Amino acid sequence: MPIRLDNVAIAVRDLEAAIAFFTDLGLTELGRGEVSGEWADTAVGLDGNHVRLAMLQTPDGHGRLELFEYVHPVAIETEPTQPHEIGMHRVAFAVDDLDEALAIAARHGCHPLRGVARYEDAYLLTYVRGPSGILVMLAQELQPG
Repeated sequence: MPIRLDNVAIAVRDLEAAIAFFTDLGLTELGRGEVSGEWADTAVGLDGNHVRLAMLQTPDGHGRLELFEYVHPVAIETEPTQPHEIGMHRVAFAVDDLDEALAIAARHGCHPLRGVARYEDAYLLTYVRGPSGILVMLAQELQPG
């Protein structure tokens, strides 16, 4: 049976702020919509499920991110995910220029958790706390030589 990853979905407090953050990083907005009704209740397993959503895509066309904000029921606030917690962890993006990506993130009030790390001679990488507390890894592949 063939299988492929279609998208990663993330619930956010403020859909517009999350869209602005990820599109500034270089993702493209594919579309927006609202989802509700009996079919959505059944698929999600939540009565009265109603969300506003946006689908974003990476420039290479392979990765998609679905951002959604609950209209009903009221979203449940939780503590931001910590790097060592079990469960949904983070979304990672390869970038050509980590300094530029960090400058964009900073314009949205998002900064590295600790700093920028160098993994051998392969990558510069960091985690930032994005909108709604989302952990976002940014990684720049280093060119040999």
